[in-house]
Amino acid sequence: MLTAHDPLPATPARVLVAGNSGAGKTTLCARIAALLDLPRIELDALHHGPGWTPRPEFAADVEAFSTGPEWVTEWQYGAVRPLLAERADLLVWLDLPRTTVMRRVTARTLRRRIRRERLWNGNIEPPLRTIFVEPDHIVRFAWRTHGTSARRVRDLAADPPESLHVVRLRSPREVDTWVAGPLRAVAPH
Repeated sequence: MLTAHDPLPATPARVLVAGNSGAGKTTLCARIAALLDLPRIELDALHHGPGWTPRPEFAADVEAFSTGPEWVTEWQYGAVRPLLAERADLLVWLDLPRTTVMRRVTARTLRRRIRRERLWNGNIEPPLRTIFVEPDHIVRFAWRTHGTSARRVRDLAADPPESLHVVRLRSPREVDTWVAGPLRAVAPH
């Protein structure tokens, strides 16, 4: 497993970003895509239909884009995780402390709800009171699954697909170090 300081063996073309909800997967995907000039696919946009219902085409859409030669996306949604891991050449693991993740996911949820930001397919964050009554509310989900995400990546890293390299980043500072150092070093100039 590589760290924030280890050089990458090659310029990645198919990149996954793993981590708990609120870890910064979407933000890091955008940074990687911009630096490496790769297409950015947001899995939440493919998964969530109107009214937060899963889109029936989700798995087929993931199958289709992941056969392409270049992409950056999140490593989430159990139905497509194995496929994406098999096709990726780099997985970046945002293994951030629970306090950091919870602060981020809570702030993001509040901002989106207060501003009534339109998300995928016209969805908006539900009323804040749902944090207390919905077991799978994103804030509760982030708390509950913090360790699950780490176990999933460790399991994959213990027996990775042949071409997959894993980078583990443990803090926002390490994320910035990795982007400015090893990732920038392999970026097309």
